[in-house]
Amino acid sequence: MAEPPESLSNGTNEMQSTTAQPVRVLLLDDEPTNLHLRAAILRQHGYESVPAATIEEATDLFNNIDIAVLDYHLGAGQFGTEVAALLRRRRPHVPIIILSATIDRYFGGVEDMHLLKGHSSVEDLLDALSSLEAKRRGAPVVVDARDFFYSRIAMAIGADVLVQIFDENGIWQYCNDSVAEYLGQPREWFIGRSVYEEMRPFMRDWSDVLQTVCLTRETYIDRTHRGLLAQPRPQEPQLTWSVLAFPITLHDNRSGAVLTARILDKPTRNSELLPFI
Repeated sequence: MAEPPESLSNGTNEMQSTTAQPVRVLLLDDEPTNLHLRAAILRQHGYESVPAATIEEATDLFNNIDIAVLDYHLGAGQFGTEVAALLRRRRPHVPIIILSATIDRYFGGVEDMHLLKGHSSVEDLLDALSSLEAKRRGAPVVVDARDFFYSRIAMAIGADVLVQIFDENGIWQYCNDSVAEYLGQPREWFIGRSVYEEMRPFMRDWSDVLQTVCLTRETYIDRTHRGLLAQPRPQEPQLTWSVLAFPITLHDNRSGAVLTARILDKPTRNSELLPFI
């Protein structure tokens, strides 16, 4: 029976040896407040935090860690990817998580996971650490926290409301399950597509509204009660709608717009009880 390569065997033993003691997590960040907060959170969940504020401090700690969590922007023209490359060469089987303000940057496959800084929850980081504890390095995995960020907005608005989030070019950033059901496509179909191109024959022309909201940061209230579609569906003529669009700052700090729509049952006309209807 063939033996595994020596480097792979050593990497496996490194991870196995941590099971009898707390997993040691290198935390690299040039902001002391961030370091203190993350270290406290990890200690509360059974991890041993190994903080570092500079690349030099981090490299000196390479032999005493099991997982590395590295901030991308370190100031003074330095980046966490420099540390990731050094760590990968010195100890190739130590998992690496990069924290960055944008998920659109490509880091060359050095990192194993990528969390969106500022919008990732504590649970996102803990889940990432947990999954890497028992996983040898393989194909890079991207953890996109945008859906978490936007889904919390949708949850606050309510499940009975159709919630869509666009950038100023009308590109879907998010939609909730209610939108997917109403427009007849799976949620993943919408992300990255243009509402102007994909839904022009069906939806009303929202281009001016969305661009105006993004650029002026003003809220638009639709008073026509016509709903989202250019033509109401057969079962909708007797329904009224509450539709509005309001500004939002997107995950990457661009201006965006949230388009919400809620179907309201039209009250039954009763001249005696409600003469003003």
